Amino acid sequence: MPSSRISRIQPDVTPFRTFVLKVHSRCDLACDYCYIYNGPDQSWRDRPRTMSPEVAEHAARRIAEHVRGHRLDLVDVVLHGGEPLLCGPSLLGRIVTTVRRAVPARVRVSLQTNALRLDETYLRLFDELDVVVGVSMDGGGPEHDRHRRTRSGAGSHAKVSAAVRELAARPRRFGGLLCTVDLRNDPVASYEALAAHRPPAVDFLLPHGNWSSPPPGRPPGQAAPYGNWLAAVFDRWYGAAPRETGVRIFEEIIHLLLGGRSTAEGVGLEPVGIAVVETDGTIEQIDALKSAFDGAAATGLHVRTDDFDTALRAPGFAARQAGTAALSRQCAACPVVRVCGGGHYAHRYRAGAGFAHPSVYCPDLFHLIGHIRDRLAEDVGRLRIVAEPA
Repeated sequence: MPSSRISRIQPDVTPFRTFVLKVHSRCDLACDYCYIYNGPDQSWRDRPRTMSPEVAEHAARRIAEHVRGHRLDLVDVVLHGGEPLLCGPSLLGRIVTTVRRAVPARVRVSLQTNALRLDETYLRLFDELDVVVGVSMDGGGPEHDRHRRTRSGAGSHAKVSAAVRELAARPRRFGGLLCTVDLRNDPVASYEALAAHRPPAVDFLLPHGNWSSPPPGRPPGQAAPYGNWLAAVFDRWYGAAPRETGVRIFEEIIHLLLGGRSTAEGVGLEPVGIAVVETDGTIEQIDALKSAFDGAAATGLHVRTDDFDTALRAPGFAARQAGTAALSRQCAACPVVRVCGGGHYAHRYRAGAGFAHPSVYCPDLFHLIGHIRDRLAEDVGRLRIVAEPA
């Protein structure tokens, strides 16, 4: 989006309610689709490997200021990386304790991991700290190991699936599974392999791409390969009795179609309230923007010197709280805009022209939303469904 357009957007400010702490900037996997290590933004190379206790204290103080200033009674803190378990149990425990002691509100803590190091020591620690754990897993063995390999080239599925079985035995700790969509994988088989672990939720992630760097298998024109893939999963998931797990993208779309509000960034028009603190204390926007260009997530702010209200006024955060004002004319006129929301902000980018475009996944989202709308209409008759056919 051109900066002149950003400056004219004056949304009603929504406070941050989710704070992503990048507690480790390196990873012990070498996933070939990783937009952090293989993407255009290589800022991770110049950052410390771990978040120091000093930076954690500054971050905790800034979160506490934000909570007091906006009278929040609940915030989410997500421990992320890289691979957060590379920190070691002692530092992770210290960071969680530091934040909880400082913040005068309920702090829900979760952690996203590749699970290579998820063992009994960590599980006991997370029991003590009340930390919920999400695991990145791309289906069964062949699907997962196609991309999620160690630096030596070995597959990681066997070790990850063993760790997930241990995690599933502690249902209060199990947050769910995150799967990156690969069109070469059978959609139903991939879903069933994930559901077999009895996760409370599965999150399907579209590979991060944009108009200048399209995702794999995303041809020009109106074909919808990712929409078809997800629609096949939806039919399997929606038709199950009883339903094995939640699937976030489907539940969000259903909720929006029936007039509700979104809680996920990739769909809907709700303001985005997520801030990232890197290992060195810099405040950034969400990592996915790093797939667009070098510096796309940067704000120039730091928890030592800047508060989160200052971040809320930064152009990038303002654009992602502006609803239809930040969308292209094509998106604003679309019959499913209230559900789609223009798609993920990072997927709208085109080099030299910014983010004021439809998502590179526009046909896929349109197809998936229509497919879900039609299935709902079959079951509930002509309830007032927000997105009508074009």
